[in-house]
Amino acid sequence: MPLLHILILALVQGITEFLPVSSSGHLVLAWDYFDRAGWQVIQQSGGDRLIVDIAVHVGTLAAVCVYFWRDLWFMTQGLAKLLTGQWTPGARLALLVVLATLPVVAAGLLFKDFITNTLHDSVTVVAWTTIGFGVLLLAADRLGMTVRRVEHITVFQALIIGASQVLALIPGTSRSGITMTAARFFGYERAEAARFSLLLSIPAILGAGTLAGLELREAGNLDLQYEALIGAAIAFAAALLAIALMLRWLRHAGFMPFVIYRIALGAAILFWAA
Repeated sequence: MPLLHILILALVQGITEFLPVSSSGHLVLAWDYFDRAGWQVIQQSGGDRLIVDIAVHVGTLAAVCVYFWRDLWFMTQGLAKLLTGQWTPGARLALLVVLATLPVVAAGLLFKDFITNTLHDSVTVVAWTTIGFGVLLLAADRLGMTVRRVEHITVFQALIIGASQVLALIPGTSRSGITMTAARFFGYERAEAARFSLLLSIPAILGAGTLAGLELREAGNLDLQYEALIGAAIAFAAALLAIALMLRWLRHAGFMPFVIYRIALGAAILFWAA
């Protein structure tokens, strides 16, 4: 695959992964544009495309780990102390993240083939989910209080926020967007809702990246492996910048710009598809 195409895909993934606008939906649109533009140089199967898509997800995983290294260290220390019988806030947060991840893991294993084969490349699905969940984010942001922080998350709330990720298996929903929406409905501050959402992304992306790595190894396609590494590096840099800018914005303002973008994008996609 030419470097230009890798650059486009990696930038799209890196910029949109942690914003509440759906990275998977944007990747579907990018591939659809490549096809409609007649860029016949891309001659990859659906499986190869998925590997490239997930490879750039791995780059964003590295970015969120670097940005939240203090939280990761806090949770790691907590788990280490838990082995000695000490219950700490760090251990509690780590276990809540694990607990919140279980629903999407189960749903992913059950519905992976259906989503990949039926919904993954549907531009129309992306359009409607982009609009619908954008409106839901607006409702949560307007109705939700801003009084809670990550330390206040209960087991029930963590399960509901985590379960909302199941909806993000549908392209266009946005994993970060739907988890931030759920957290805002529970009254969490905007930046804190984003913080917990990004922590939840770590096990989710790690699992997807592991599966992709196994597929790469079985395929034995060295060219594809090199392309995946280049894409991951570019996505890492873009995602790190996007995380910093988003959290800075949410400490002082709301989600309205993201909602407007989602509605405008969804309408444009419907017009384009028609």
